[in-house]
Amino acid sequence: MSNATISSIGQVNSSGTADALFLKVFSNEVLSQFIRENQMLGMSTVRTINAGKSSSFPVTGTVASSYHTAGNEITGQAIKHNEKVINIDNMLLADAFVAEVEELKNHYDVRSEYARQMASALSNTVDKHLLSLAILASQGGATITGTNGGSQITDSDANTNATSLIGSVFEAIQKLDEKNVPTEGRVCIVDPDRYYQLANVDKLVNRDFSKENGDFGKGTVLSIGGVPIVKSNTAVSVFGQNISSVTGANNTYHGNFTNTVAVVMHKSAIGTVKRKDLVMESTYDARRIGTLMTARMLMGSGILRPESAVSIKTA
Repeated sequence: MSNATISSIGQVNSSGTADALFLKVFSNEVLSQFIRENQMLGMSTVRTINAGKSSSFPVTGTVASSYHTAGNEITGQAIKHNEKVINIDNMLLADAFVAEVEELKNHYDVRSEYARQMASALSNTVDKHLLSLAILASQGGATITGTNGGSQITDSDANTNATSLIGSVFEAIQKLDEKNVPTEGRVCIVDPDRYYQLANVDKLVNRDFSKENGDFGKGTVLSIGGVPIVKSNTAVSVFGQNISSVTGANNTYHGNFTNTVAVVMHKSAIGTVKRKDLVMESTYDARRIGTLMTARMLMGSGILRPESAVSIKTA
């Protein structure tokens, strides 16, 4: 009796490693899950570098205008400059080990679920850092002497009174306008509790023209004052929390946010430096008879323009 000729679905052109194609599937699952879950990266200024441990973002002051007196010499103005340096943090890692014997006994594929969990872990950490930075930016002073710093609005009812929160969001938008922060690229970030409180306010949800505003039936809120409202699950682990520093973070992501309810910001408020984008590796370990799967990225984030962030707090 002859042996069967196996059509290996994991090999490339029927040669090489038996699970080469499987690894690519896993990598794509990690990447797609990260993109689907991550919210804050698109709300910040991102720069990718090819070498180095940090990156400098130049910050330039404003230029004043005046009327010229005929005959007077034009000598130019002294424009103020500064910089914001963002460091690369230690490698951000999510990992899992799958024993071969467990996979052989198991009746369903676990790798796709592990991929989802690993991507979610990376995404949640990145979002948590960036959301913390947005609050820290609102608490920060001016980068350029004589210009604006961040702003904080105290609204004792914002946590439980949606109408009061709406008023504070409009106040935050006004502050951004007064500081000449661009309109395009602004967002208002709230946790799910505050989001669904807003979804019950008739001012934000037009039952007759739901495409123009929110949709009461679907529980959605599109915007307040033209600023999109973003519901963030990550906000649950940042708003109302006192976050401590962690080993491996070479930028400041910690602070006391126990009274924070919402953040209104422009993407220029915070920046991210990427040294190595999301990478996945799957390595068989013969000594342990199993597969080690890792998802990792090398990046760091920091405050760029504090005047572009306004936080709303209860006290």
